[in-house]
Amino acid sequence: MNSYLILFAAILFEVLGTMLLSVSQSFTKILPTTILLISYGLSFYCLALVSEKLPLAVIYASWAGLGVFSVAVLSYFFYKQTLSWQMIIGLFLIVVGVTIVNIYKTEI
Repeated sequence: MNSYLILFAAILFEVLGTMLLSVSQSFTKILPTTILLISYGLSFYCLALVSEKLPLAVIYASWAGLGVFSVAVLSYFFYKQTLSWQMIIGLFLIVVGVTIVNIYKTEI
């Protein structure tokens, strides 16, 4: 279970970094850029830690899929970006896919 907490932390750090991309204004704003870079660094560090415990397919599917889902939803609320019904279905399918990968994973 501890591995999944580290994976969740990696996802949170990656989402934070991605959400700050537009705020950094092409890396011209020092504070958002610094937080962005630290967040990505921590995300990859957490991924490296968890790669010793879980299969890489599970790690990457969870990290990428839940990251995309989270960024899309947060962008809707924070940046007022639109989500079409097709996008919502796609996001739902991402969550279903990540769930299936995690249910049928094999341990290292």
